Order: sequence, then C-alpha cells, then structure tokens
Amino acid sequence: MNDGDAIVLFSGGQDSTTCLAWALDRFERVETVGFDYRQRHHVELDVRPVVLEAIREQFPHWAGRLADDHLIDLAVLGQVSETSLTRDVEIEMQENGLPNTFVPGRNLLFMTFAAAIAYRRGAKHIVTGVCETDFSGYPDCRDDTMKALQLTLNLGMDTRFVVHTPLMWIDKADTWHLAHQLGGDALVDLVREETHTCYQGDRSLHDWGRGCGKCPACELRAHGYQRFIAKSATCADIGHD
Repeated sequence: MNDGDAIVLFSGGQDSTTCLAWALDRFERVETVGFDYRQRHHVELDVRPVVLEAIREQFPHWAGRLADDHLIDLAVLGQVSETSLTRDVEIEMQENGLPNTFVPGRNLLFMTFAAAIAYRRGAKHIVTGVCETDFSGYPDCRDDTMKALQLTLNLGMDTRFVVHTPLMWIDKADTWHLAHQLGGDALVDLVREETHTCYQGDRSLHDWGRGCGKCPACELRAHGYQRFIAKSATCADIGHD
C-alpha cells in the first residue's frame, strides 16, 4: 500500500472539487471515482471530465499528480431509492425529519466501492467531501459514520485505509475560503463556472455558480458564497487600514 496515493470521491460538485484540490496539494498520486446512480441531476457526470481537464490545464503543479478517473455504474441504487434525487418528485421534508433528498445507503455504498478501488490500486488514503456543518441532516455524512466506516473497511479488507473528511467541521463559506487558499481566484472561478451542485440539474450561471437558485443545494451554495465574499472584503479593508 502506497502512503502517497489517494482516491477522491469526485462528483463534479463544489465540495468534491475542493476536496480534490486538497488531496492534490498533499498526496503524490491522486485518482478520482464518481458514481452513476441515475441521479436526477445526471448533468454532474458530464461536468466531471470538464473539471478534471480544467485542473490539469490551469494548475500545472497538480497535473502530474492527477491520475486515473473511475466511473462506477450504481444503477441499482436508483432502482431501490424512492427519493427526490432519483425520482421526479418535489423536494420536501419527510415525517422522519430528513429531507427526501436523502438517498439511503448512498455514502455507505460510495465509500465501499472507493475502498475496493483503493485496495486494487494500492492507495492508502480515501478522501470524501461529507460535512456535519452543512449536511442537511444526512446521517451518512456524520463524523461518527465516517469513523465507523473506516474501521469496517479496514476490518473487512484487512488493510489500513485512512478516511479523510476535509470539510467535516466547516460551513460553505469556509469551503469557498479553503478553495481560495488552495488555488486562489483561479480555483474559486473554476468552482463557480464549471462545477455542479444543483439538484434540478440547472446550469444557469449566477455569481455563486450554476444552478436553479431555488433548491436547497443552490441556496446553501449561494449563501456560503455571499458570506465568503463579505468576509474577504472585510479582510481586504482591514489590510488597507
């Protein structure tokens, strides 16, 4: 197992793109994996290669570290999921207190397949963009879940994976800030102009990025960007004093 190799769960969205940059800044060789589970916002799968190519072109110091990309067909997940991300139904809260955008078992499956690839490729590190701060209540995004998965995967595959969650304790404004720390304005612009988070699959361009501007994912991203811009302006003003 190579301590310098990592597998990044990469959807083509803001969080996973930021995590990819985080991994490229730390590890010698980084592979990516995405999942086609017949998601409603299927356009994110079209965005993935565009973002990867842009990273290679715009960040030459990372290009040599960015290796193979894997796309896994998980159609079965869509077949067993009655959610607003796998069916054309209105996004709403459920009686159990979770939004119907929650796809039961999704991150558990994602992490298992990512670990299987890591095992085959000899990579020690697995990086995912789950977060407890802006996680919409999804139980499979919690820190406890990730720690339990790391233990389970290591026991089940008799190895020593390390699961990294760079966004676990930060909000969307801080995620924008992290992207800026890692890649400056160029990475922030790439996230804005190319990545996809919108549940509706809308690619309309706003100052905060592409999306419908109304779904929970867009609202979270937009509010985070506004706080990031406001904080950046405040810091700039202080720096000029």
